[in-house]
Amino acid sequence: MTESFGARLRRAMDERGPLCVGIDPHASLLADWGLADDVAGLERFSRTVVEALAGHVAVLKPQSAFYERFGSRGVAVLETSVREAREAGALVLMDAKRGDIGSTMAAYAESFLRPDAPLFSDALTVSPYLGYGSLKPAADLARESGAGLFVLALTSNPEGAEVQHAVRADGRTVAATVLAHLAAENAGQEPLGSFGAVVGATLGDLGSYDLDTGGPLLAPGIGAQGATPADLPRVFGSALGRVLPSVSRGVLRHGPGPAALRGAAERLASEVRTVVGDA
Repeated sequence: MTESFGARLRRAMDERGPLCVGIDPHASLLADWGLADDVAGLERFSRTVVEALAGHVAVLKPQSAFYERFGSRGVAVLETSVREAREAGALVLMDAKRGDIGSTMAAYAESFLRPDAPLFSDALTVSPYLGYGSLKPAADLARESGAGLFVLALTSNPEGAEVQHAVRADGRTVAATVLAHLAAENAGQEPLGSFGAVVGATLGDLGSYDLDTGGPLLAPGIGAQGATPADLPRVFGSALGRVLPSVSRGVLRHGPGPAALRGAAERLASEVRTVVGDA
């Protein structure tokens, strides 16, 4: 029987520290590293990050858009990065934020969650804003393959509030409804459910929301967006032990030296571990 994503993630967070590092090779970061904004620069950047971090951090999160912009050659680099990161021991969360209906959603799921797919990842970010039920093909395949999903719930971008904080006829916000669906998905799963929520670390006190979904909480916003590990207890409260902080530029700006990248990630993971342990 395939071990669940939630169980693998819990072990990785406990052993390596609760940290997800994004691989975001956007043009300005390539330039900061002295690399050209082309496929060769993309490949060099990605290989450096994977070689420096995949053996040390719990999760690596490549942002697919920054590879897709180079067409098929960029996607080939992404395939290699995913494979090599997983071979080195990191869990891979594909940040693709896919969301559609029916057979289209099923095809998106097969691209990232089918074990024999070139881009098979341990988990995938998805958008529920065509209705949570539209994610069923991805949820079904994730269960079958031992993978996970991270569903956008309370995102760190300011524009998200106009949808996520909207109040439904039953009096619940859209975000609260998404969280309730995730709690149902994770019911009875130990030590951690495989269906996570994306909840921004920059959002301040979320005491009005029930974050007890039983699954992981991916928390973007650490570093360049202004949040720090010290902010996590105020945002997540009793759910702090299930938080997976996500950082990209806060680590990647220390490149291109592999040792400096690794040192930045390890320091941040240690800070988060201390905060979680003290809470």
